Amino acid sequence: MTLSNGTGGNTQECLSEIESLVIRFAGDSGDGIQVTGSRFTQESALRGNDLSTYPSFPAEIRAPAGSLPGVSSFQVQIGSRRVFTAGDEVDVLVCMNPAALKANLQDLKENGVLICNSDAFNKKNLTRVGYEINPLEEQELGLKYTLITVPLNTLTAEALKETSLSKREVDRSKNFFALGIICWLFGRSIEDTIEWLNRKFASRAEIAEANRLAVEGGMAFAQASELFPASYQIKPAHFEPGIYRNITGNLGIAYGLLAASQLSGLGLFYSGYPITPASDILHEMSRHKNFGVITFQAEDEIAACCAAIGASYAGKLAVTVSSGPGIALKQEAIGLAVCAELPLVIIDVQRAGPSTGMPTKTEQADLLEVLFGRNGESPVAVVAVASPDDAFDATVDACRISLKHMVPVFLLSDAAIGNSSHPWKLPELDKLEPFTVKRVTEGPYQPYARDPESLARAWALPGTPACEHRLGGLEKQDVYGHISYDPENHQRMTELRAEKVRRIAKDFKPTRVTGEESGELLVISWGSTYGPVTAAVRECLAAGNMIGHIHLRYLNPLPEDLTAIMKRFKKVLVPEMNTGQLAMLLRAKTLIDVKSYCKVQGQPFKVSELVRRIVDELRGNFNAEGIA
Repeated sequence: MTLSNGTGGNTQECLSEIESLVIRFAGDSGDGIQVTGSRFTQESALRGNDLSTYPSFPAEIRAPAGSLPGVSSFQVQIGSRRVFTAGDEVDVLVCMNPAALKANLQDLKENGVLICNSDAFNKKNLTRVGYEINPLEEQELGLKYTLITVPLNTLTAEALKETSLSKREVDRSKNFFALGIICWLFGRSIEDTIEWLNRKFASRAEIAEANRLAVEGGMAFAQASELFPASYQIKPAHFEPGIYRNITGNLGIAYGLLAASQLSGLGLFYSGYPITPASDILHEMSRHKNFGVITFQAEDEIAACCAAIGASYAGKLAVTVSSGPGIALKQEAIGLAVCAELPLVIIDVQRAGPSTGMPTKTEQADLLEVLFGRNGESPVAVVAVASPDDAFDATVDACRISLKHMVPVFLLSDAAIGNSSHPWKLPELDKLEPFTVKRVTEGPYQPYARDPESLARAWALPGTPACEHRLGGLEKQDVYGHISYDPENHQRMTELRAEKVRRIAKDFKPTRVTGEESGELLVISWGSTYGPVTAAVRECLAAGNMIGHIHLRYLNPLPEDLTAIMKRFKKVLVPEMNTGQLAMLLRAKTLIDVKSYCKVQGQPFKVSELVRRIVDELRGNFNAEGIA
């Protein structure tokens, strides 16, 4: 998107139409940046634009005000066409202080709009981030960007001068003044935001009123000021007919769990321990006791997993959730679920590691952990969420697999999916297929007697007459379930557990290839790489390149037709936010020379990065190590 400078004069007459917009709000973590971005996103969603967001915030609970580690940002791309990512380069950057400017300026495109809160560019704040001279007073910024300085603190104080709020409380409303400016600049309404304020601050009407005055003041200032040479409009995008809402990945997972509980007819037991970036799911689940949800915040990760296993034994749809460090702690208990062959859904909202790593940054580096992080031969199924609007369906799918096949299933998400948002079409609930949950209701009962097709063992609840049985971590005799140390029985049980997981693939639909069905290059994505890879492949196809794209939801077992599809292309490229974990697995499984393109920077791929790599692969001109 290119923002024109308009023609000057009356800004109301200078309305320009643009196809898409990438805007980033940035400031201190206490500046209300996430709220500002979320409200602009919501107003854009109500206007019918497609969109994708990417919030970024510090791991520290409260970093020093005005410092670089304390910078929080919220980026959103809105468009009148399909939007797959939050955008590469930023069209409009709103900076609340010098730290925000220094941390984000490199992502603003040349001639982009830079709006800065000039009140915050004082000597103290400038010195704190290493500016010797106020950059707003230097010629360089004005030549390279469309620089607009706004004294947000001063203007907010003027708009709220009739209120009884303290100076500190008045200053807190400056983010809404900035929101008003941006909403006017890009033709957004503020009606829903005002309604939201009244609900949010129902118990403090003076705060709701102050923020209303601030956002309305921002709009009035932008309309009357000659600082903004034009305003812009983005037409609604074309969507499939239906009812839509804006949804984050974590919320989509929560709703998927609720739906799976209803579809299966089983009560939902959710256990977890607070951990970034997965805690929002725990918070959401605790709100739904009306659906019979039991939410348990355990004293640690091990207890959370063991409680879920106990709930599964008692006949619940059992779910435990964490991120990479917590998954490491759960692994011994997950091995117990594998041995007992109980249904269990383990959700891993991945973050950058190792160890504590970067808790608020994204990564896809837990794939090998969830596949092989337990002792012994311990096979599990693995399903990966593609995007926030895919989270609901992927979660329902993971629950269905777990209950049908009596197997632990990992559902992989990550920080980018969990915190970001997309428009999501609400499903027609009466068209969702109910789960078939097979239970033994009377004896005699053999706990490891299996379904001949799926190899799932029979499931009997404790207390069922004549169905007394023993489960646990010691190896069991096939069919009868007695403790067994027999070598041949252990071999058979190991092979049965592995074969049971392999047979899950028989339920998969044929793998969909977008673009060319055969040709020079096949790009394989998984997880949150879906958005940028899809956008990059579309761009390359439009340029006439013979490439195809597969996005994998199922990582274990892999689709049965995957190898045959891969062999139809001369080259295979796997971009992923780790050091090549899926690429390594695909090489081992298919014996095809898969190329890896890796990024481990705590940030998603940019579309431009992927386009360059795809073109380099087609030309045979690439980095052999595949490091971005």
